[in-house]
Amino acid sequence: MKKEMVEQIKANPHYQELLAKRTGFSIKLSIAMLTVYCIFILTIAFYPEVLGTPLAAGSVTTVGIPVGIGVIIFAFILTGIYTKRANGEFDDLNNKVKQSLKED
Repeated sequence: MKKEMVEQIKANPHYQELLAKRTGFSIKLSIAMLTVYCIFILTIAFYPEVLGTPLAAGSVTTVGIPVGIGVIIFAFILTGIYTKRANGEFDDLNNKVKQSLKED
């Protein structure tokens, strides 16, 4: 890619909007995932008896198993949310950038 084209893309207002929205959204989702994961790890570290409690009397399965599965499912949900937005709003902005380059 030519340097002029790179500069033209960087100066494009649709590209600026795309960059700001995508970065902000990614940071929010990352913070959400890190918060859930850190709470899970800190619970394991400081309150292991909470996650070590059996689900039922005489059960081998503890509370930690469904909570751990919940953390994994939460990660999948966040991935789905990002993908849905990336395939919608972010792709629309990307197409606007491409279209404005074709017009110039």
